[in-house]
Amino acid sequence: MKLSCQHVAVSIGGHRVVRGLNLEFNAGEVWGLLGCNGSGKTTLLNTLAALSEPDAGSVLINGKNVHEMPRHELARQLGLLQQHTSYVFDATVLQSALIGRHPYLGYWQQESSSDIELARSALKEAGLLELDNRNVTSLSGGEARRLAFATIQVQDPAFMLLDEPSNHLDLHHQNQLMHLVQSATNRGDKLAIAALHDVNLAARYCSHVLLLYGDGEFEAGTCAALLDSARLSRLYHHKVGEAQTAHGVLFYSEPSAGG
Repeated sequence: MKLSCQHVAVSIGGHRVVRGLNLEFNAGEVWGLLGCNGSGKTTLLNTLAALSEPDAGSVLINGKNVHEMPRHELARQLGLLQQHTSYVFDATVLQSALIGRHPYLGYWQQESSSDIELARSALKEAGLLELDNRNVTSLSGGEARRLAFATIQVQDPAFMLLDEPSNHLDLHHQNQLMHLVQSATNRGDKLAIAALHDVNLAARYCSHVLLLYGDGEFEAGTCAALLDSARLSRLYHHKVGEAQTAHGVLFYSEPSAGG
């Protein structure tokens, strides 16, 4: 399973943020998409998900252009967790999780017992099983975020595109979610690309990173090769320090001048 970018270029408001992206993402990998605000992380994820057209180039899934694939087929291959999660219609947590099975159902077909069991398993992993009958409009921001990710798991796509998956999550649930992402790809049949603001989550859970510098330039490679204080300081326009710990390197923000 392979997601490829061929000469991809994307812009925000006429400003080119990604230029000439030639990159291959493979099953078994977790990519961290890093960059400062406005560097094009969400725009690029939406382009990979075929929600927006690139300015140039093409995005391919196993050699097929994503913009030419039937939506039903694309939904079986690719799942997108958008940056913000909001539930405004009455439904239970379990009913919402089962939306992930819709790409596999025919017209008027209902979810099977195995679909329901899959949804309950995903809710259990997300720590939401005891809330399965709760109305989604009553969920906290963090609970809603975990439900949205559980729905992606129920969808069971080969490619998971996650836009700031740790939004609204406390420290425990940030690590729990990223552990689930890492575990899903460890089987070798899934790929995850996650836009992250926490560099240390990327360092801990990602195998690769794509650094977007915001001016069209980028760097892509393994975390071991690219995550260092010099590159991160350039990436975020802010001095970043690093410290070696028993659990690996830890990155931190240096105080700004004058405070």
